[in-house]
Amino acid sequence: MAGTAWPLQQFIASLDNTCLPKILQVCSGVYFQGSVYEISGSEVCFSTGDLIKVIGIELLSVCCEDISKHEKFELPISHTGLFKVVPEDNPYSSVEEMLSLRPVGLESCLPFTFTCRSKTTIGDFTLGVGRTLTVLSIEQRQGEEDQVRCHVQGQQESSAEISFPLSFQGEFSECESEECFTLREIMSSPCLRSRRFRFSNSTKYERPLLLSPIYQVHAIMNLRKDILKFPSSLEVDVVDVTELCKDVNFVTPLSLTEILSQPDESFPKVVEIVEGPDTRSLFNCSWLPELSQGSQLVFHKIGTSAMVLLSSPKSRKAQKYFLVSQQYGGRFRRRPREFNSVYELYVASIQAPGLKFSVTRNSEEVEEEGLPALSVGEQLEIVGCERMELPCESSKEQKQSIEALLCQRLRDPDDGDEDDDDEEAVKQEDERQQIYLPLYMHGHYVEVLTDNKKYRLSDLGKECTLPLDVKVVSRDTELETDPLSGFACLKIEGAMLEPTIQASFPHRPDHCFEIPTRWLSMSVSFTKDPLPWSSSQPPKCHVDRVTEVTDKFFYEFRKQGNADEAPPPRPPKRNMSSSKSCKKSSSKSMKKSSKADKSKHLQDKSVPTKDLANLTLTGKKRPPAPPLPADFDNDQPPPVVPRKHSAAEMTTGKALPNTYVKMEESTKKVSLCNVEADVDSDHDYETVDETLLTMMKNAQENVNFY
Repeated sequence: MAGTAWPLQQFIASLDNTCLPKILQVCSGVYFQGSVYEISGSEVCFSTGDLIKVIGIELLSVCCEDISKHEKFELPISHTGLFKVVPEDNPYSSVEEMLSLRPVGLESCLPFTFTCRSKTTIGDFTLGVGRTLTVLSIEQRQGEEDQVRCHVQGQQESSAEISFPLSFQGEFSECESEECFTLREIMSSPCLRSRRFRFSNSTKYERPLLLSPIYQVHAIMNLRKDILKFPSSLEVDVVDVTELCKDVNFVTPLSLTEILSQPDESFPKVVEIVEGPDTRSLFNCSWLPELSQGSQLVFHKIGTSAMVLLSSPKSRKAQKYFLVSQQYGGRFRRRPREFNSVYELYVASIQAPGLKFSVTRNSEEVEEEGLPALSVGEQLEIVGCERMELPCESSKEQKQSIEALLCQRLRDPDDGDEDDDDEEAVKQEDERQQIYLPLYMHGHYVEVLTDNKKYRLSDLGKECTLPLDVKVVSRDTELETDPLSGFACLKIEGAMLEPTIQASFPHRPDHCFEIPTRWLSMSVSFTKDPLPWSSSQPPKCHVDRVTEVTDKFFYEFRKQGNADEAPPPRPPKRNMSSSKSCKKSSSKSMKKSSKADKSKHLQDKSVPTKDLANLTLTGKKRPPAPPLPADFDNDQPPPVVPRKHSAAEMTTGKALPNTYVKMEESTKKVSLCNVEADVDSDHDYETVDETLLTMMKNAQENVNFY
């Protein structure tokens, strides 16, 4: 080992990104709980003699050390507090020595105040002990030494300006300045880094602090293939061996974006995966699981591919998404699109003016909201987007205007056979065929298509506007399995130009696939391994044109494309007063109708009809009566059926007393007042005796009590 050993933190603090890379050799050191530690899930071990190639540094935080108590704490670099410089106790021998510790490049460098500790004579001017001087500027004179122009405050508010060389000797000490610095300003100045500071507006901590930066070091090692990231605060000593180890071969990991910046002559090349893609990748294809750390790939070439994003229809199964190259060899036929709102029709009409559509579900008319009535099967053509006024119930109300689609109803072919002699009638009929559909109106519509042509994927993007609903009518014969041919309908969501890398695995170098570098993150390193084919016979590559992606890819794509898209309009606000009056009138009418129904019901109840008389207690109709015998005489009473004898009658030979006779006799005791019936009345009324009323009242009270 050659050179001087430095603590890692001190050495990294002296670097900047312009002097990188630097090769360091580990001397010694103990850090954390031993020589082996874990950072970001990767086990790292620095042994004596290891070579570390520093390729980048990033300022993370600042270490604040209390010199008096030997305490340390960290502050983030984004800390918003301000710091003041603590003056040094030892005097300076010259003004130049004091100014050399001032920050360079900061606007607050001057003025700078200092005092004389001894009596000093400058030319004809004599400075007493403790006299204060303020540096106003430093004057540079050609061929002469730089001069310091200072302001001196005298007695009785008198003042003067003097100039003297920077190298003027004496005993000087700086005064505490009111200028404050942020952590970033302190860390950006090597002079300020060597000074002591204190918090400018904090009374809790007034002791002086020594500030030192803590960096995150990005480095590679000669025995490791991944990028190391570790803090510069590790307690390890290093030696700078950059000049001695220029020929040491360090493996340099490259991202896919950095691969695209390589010259075309660098390919084809065998690469090794240093860091594989994220397990939550945006792709769901067959080649993704094989992209693991340590496996090899063949990069054939780099370029830009035109691609489209397709989605399968929503169903009970999971919806699928495909990234398809425009070199796909299958044929497509357009399918009519479905729309669930007038706003979707409006968006589609912007891209394709004169859009024709058919209504697939009835909708009722709502006059106050401007919603017209539509019937299934009606065909309309979009003329344009205009503003329409909603009807108002009174002249005092202010009319609301909304955006709506002006549509023309398409006539049936049979309507052309009618007599069109009367031009005025035809004009009025055309006016009646126009209809306004508010943009916030919901419904179910389907596009009317007359195109039955077969398209290539590249032709669809030229002749039609996206999005489109299509169906594969002939598969790509160059693919082993075409995943697009099994769907009844596919939707082309959008098109894109993607930077890609054409790659294959060494065991199948002719079966290639395209890696979209913008959507896949991994790092690789170039190897010196030979290509898996002879130089005179390169393989004929067959490229997969269809790559299945996840729904996360689809959402990220839509997020980028629809960042500034306006939301659909809301329906207009209803007039609450008119709606309340409508509710009141409707409630009154409902009350009137309910009263009428109730009186009608009571009237019907007083005179039972034939249907009500036939109902039983269970609500069911009585069964029909049996047929009458042939010798039935209406004037004669019905025959008496002999009573069945019970077992007691059979044994005793006497009939049991008739309980019904007793009940009849008891009721006879209650005297009834017969009222003469009214001849003109439809009903016969009976007056009940007061005794019977009293008995009924007592019975009702007993029932209520229980």
